[in-house]
Parts: sequence; C-alpha cells; structure tokens
Amino acid sequence: MIVDDEDFDPPPPRRPIFRRKRVLIPLGILLALVAGFLLLLTPDTDRDEMIAKYGGPNAAFVAGPAGQRIHYRDQGSRDGPAIILLHGSNASLQTWEPLVQRLGGTYRIVTLDLPGHGLTGATPDRDYGADGMMDAVDVVAAKLGLDHFILGGNSMGGWVAWRYALAQPARVDALLLIDAAGMPLRKGEKRPESNVGFRVLEYPFGRWLATRVTPRMLVEQSLRGSLEKQAIVDDAMIDRYWELLRFPGNREATVLRARMDREPAMAAHVGAIKAPTLILFGDRDRLINPSAAQTFHERIAGSEVVLLADIGHLPMEEAPDATATAIADFLKRRLVPPSVDPETR
Repeated sequence: MIVDDEDFDPPPPRRPIFRRKRVLIPLGILLALVAGFLLLLTPDTDRDEMIAKYGGPNAAFVAGPAGQRIHYRDQGSRDGPAIILLHGSNASLQTWEPLVQRLGGTYRIVTLDLPGHGLTGATPDRDYGADGMMDAVDVVAAKLGLDHFILGGNSMGGWVAWRYALAQPARVDALLLIDAAGMPLRKGEKRPESNVGFRVLEYPFGRWLATRVTPRMLVEQSLRGSLEKQAIVDDAMIDRYWELLRFPGNREATVLRARMDREPAMAAHVGAIKAPTLILFGDRDRLINPSAAQTFHERIAGSEVVLLADIGHLPMEEAPDATATAIADFLKRRLVPPSVDPETR
C-alpha cells in the first residue's frame, strides 16, 4: 500500500501562548502564595517594649542555674500564707490578677511567667517540660525565701502543680487545681473540641507555620474558644495574649511543648498526694473535659471538688469572685499551719 504524504494535513503549529500559560499560571499562583505568606509574617515583639508595657517599672526577674530569667510578681500580704500560682499554656501571670485583688488582703500571692511564656521568654536549656517548669518554681521560691507554700495552677500550670506536689511533698501546704491538665479520658469519653490554636499545633506544617505567622485574629479565636463568658474578652486582653505569645522565644517554645512527652503515666501516681487539695473546674470547659475533676477527686484522697456553672477554662478570669470565695473557704477550713520547732521560737 502506498501512502501519499499529501493526503494528510500537517498538524497545526503549537501556539506560543499555550506554552506561556502552562508556565505563567503556576508561577503566578506560587508568587501569590509567597506574597501572601510574606504579608502574613508576624515578627517577634520587642523585648524592652513588652517589659515596659506588661511588667511596668517594678518588673522583677530572677536568674536560675540553667540560664533562666524568670519574671515574677510578689504581691498581697507579706504576713499571710504564701500562695504560688502557675498559669496555663500560652497565658501569663496576668491571668491571676483578679485573684490577687480578691485574696491579696489575706495571702501573700506569688505569680510567675513559666519558661517559654510571658516576659520570661525562651530559656537557654529549652526545657519546657515538667522539670523545667518546676525548676522555675524553685528559682522564684528560693529568691523569696519560701521553703513551703500553697501551690495552685490552671490547665498546664495545674499539671505542673500536681507534678511538683509529687516531687516535693514537704514544700506544698495545700494544692489548688483549677481546670488542671493531666488526667486520662474516662471510659467512653471523647477528646474535648479544644480551640483553633491548639488544633493547628497538632500538625507538622501547623507547628512550622506557628513560629512565623501569628495573626491577631487567630489568637482572638483561640482565646474565645477557651472561654464561656465572652464578655470578659476585650481588645486589651487580646493584645496581651497576642503580643506576649510573640515575645522572643515564646512561639518556638510553644511548638516544642506541642511535641513534648507529657508523661501520661504519671497520672497514676496522683494518689500519693497528701496535701489538702481543692479541685475547681468550670463545667463548660472545652479544652479539658470537666469530668477530669471527678477523676482527680477519685484519685486524691480527701480532695474537694467545686464545679462552677456556665464557666469555661479560665475560672479565675471568668468568675473571679466565685473562684476566690471557693479558695478562701477551702484554705480556711483545710490549711494546717506549719509546725514550729520550739527551739527556734
């Protein structure tokens, strides 16, 4: 069979515009993504500016053996029993100011920014686990000459508090667990819904992004997702959380904590706690199931539980009057004055 080439039309020439589109469209999308990323980049806040704004002229810091520079406040009655209060993840010592105002007439109240938080910022040893947090408590207590104290904490700070009570029981006169972390889910329970900020940290890309892009809107959504009483959220509160999260080193510390082993097996040991223990939870907590209060109660002999109705994850800010009243009543009934050696009188 003979085929004549003239029987076939040659294929139409490729039009250069198609070739250009294949290159230009993906390139345009890439450039748009890069431009958007650069626009969303949020730098660290200025260290000195933040200390001036949130620490004030009398901001106090203490250096620790691992190079820590812990920011703390020592307020209230110097003659009263000392209470050390530990904030939760991505919070700061300011979260306790409502309780300082209500309990400071009776108690000496010490608050601190835990490593990787607030004006403390990054620590050279990058230890943001339980040991590093407990070391910070020891550093501040040593600075103030406190060899024993009431210890309280919210969320992550509550986890640190009960870990400390296990590690150094002789120093803890009483324990205050306020929506504290660290208990396992009860049978049949699901994980709480959490907030958008913590959900982002569950993914590798989210953790990478969290050290570079921190929009104020995301911080506001995360804060509101932690609370039931939305009316307490104002611009100043959002700015505080947003600006202190961007304090040098705090975002990296947040990512490192998200990957940290929280040692869940330690929850089995809370029964060894002998200090009088108050377990106070908001019954609308969406970060930690309120049923964790019952788990703590079942495991810590002699503990007491207070559930605050229609309150979320931060009772000390959402319901400061009820929280302070519950703490004062508990301590008045249960705090045993420390024994005094007659020879030292």
